[in-house]
Amino acid sequence: MLRFKILASVVPLLAAAVFARGEIGSVSHPCIAVGDTSVELTTLFWTAGVHVAFTDNPDRATVRVQITDDANGADFAVVDDGLGSETDSCQANPATRLITIAAQPVDGGPVIYLSTDGPADYRIYVRSRTFSQRDAAALIVGAHGGHRPLPVQAASL
Repeated sequence: MLRFKILASVVPLLAAAVFARGEIGSVSHPCIAVGDTSVELTTLFWTAGVHVAFTDNPDRATVRVQITDDANGADFAVVDDGLGSETDSCQANPATRLITIAAQPVDGGPVIYLSTDGPADYRIYVRSRTFSQRDAAALIVGAHGGHRPLPVQAASL
C-alpha cells in the first residue's frame, strides 16, 4: 500500500517536471516589441492574457488578417532571414503581454480569419524561419488587445 501511495504522489510530479522542462527548455518563442511592451506567444495557456483562435469561416471571425506579398503594403512585417538577430528586442519584463493560440474561441477572445484576400483589419508580410503566418497574425492581433484597429477619421479644419 505504501508503494502505491509513493507511486501515486511521484507520477504527477514527474509529469509536471516533463511539461515544465518542455516549456522552459524551449528558448525561443515568437515575440515582438511594441513600444515598451513585449508581446510573446506562449504555450502555457493559463499564463496568457489574450487567447486567440483561428477559423476557416470568415463569418465567424472577429478579426481578419490578410497575408500580403508586399512588405511595403503590410501593417506588420516579419523578415528574419538575415545573418544578425536582435536577441535583446524581446526581453521578458512585467509589461510582457502573453498570447496563446487556442483550438476554440475562449471567453469572447478574438477569432482570426487568415487569408490572402481582403478586406482585412490587418495586413501581414512574413518571410521567416522562426515565425509562421499564424504566429505573426496572433501577435499583431494580441498586441492590439484582440481588437480591430480603430478607423482613421478625417480631421476637420
